[in-house]
Amino acid sequence: MLGRFVLPAARLAELTGVARSHLPERGATEPWRLSAILGADVRGGSALVDSFNLEHAGRAVVDMAEVKAGSRGEAEEALEGLPAVTAFVELPLDRDLEALLAVLRSRGARAKVRTGGVVPEAIPSPSRLASFLSAAAAAGVPFKATAGLHHALRAERALTDEPGARRAVMHGFVNVFTAAALAWTGASAGEVEAVLGEERGDAFGFEPEGLRWGGRRVATATLAAGRRDFALSFGSCSFAEPVADLEALGVLVRRRGAS
Repeated sequence: MLGRFVLPAARLAELTGVARSHLPERGATEPWRLSAILGADVRGGSALVDSFNLEHAGRAVVDMAEVKAGSRGEAEEALEGLPAVTAFVELPLDRDLEALLAVLRSRGARAKVRTGGVVPEAIPSPSRLASFLSAAAAAGVPFKATAGLHHALRAERALTDEPGARRAVMHGFVNVFTAAALAWTGASAGEVEAVLGEERGDAFGFEPEGLRWGGRRVATATLAAGRRDFALSFGSCSFAEPVADLEALGVLVRRRGAS
């Protein structure tokens, strides 16, 4: 379940110091695969990525990079300065998504959408997130989601672990990926939005034949293709919470003796 470790490019040297003795020997096994957030200085971050990859060749590799862009020009400029990696571009949801997604598609880049944060204002509405999913599906641009997706289902939760933290209704990753599957198979924006707003766990069914929500079903083979080609992954600063939620839903069953 755990994919690439994501970190700022500016902290790659710090990772080297911590992980050097744990990295695999060259050729012994697959290298660690990482994703680097490049920040505002894309060319400077790219240089750090190139240096890290050269130093750790065969043991660790940054093969994905993440940047932000608020306009077509920013997206084109950021993608020009990237090293030879798979690129994810974080897009704002209040701009011309079709124009931005067209740039990503023409450059073979992928989209990144922010689904939460530590303040209520950072959480996009179901309507706005549904518009992104429908637009990305129509454009044929794969995406990853980031922030706020610690839990499987949409619900009101504390925004941080601090005592007395503010609370808000947060998106669930089951909602987001089900909505993405429907968008990818041609569902209307209204249906996609309805899935994002669903708070009942029993509204979702996980069966050998596929995924069920309400009267809609997506076959297992279609889900697998959508996960490969469209809804790629989500980032979370917690590994345990998503797993625990899936166990509570009965989607995952812990093997006897596993910890």
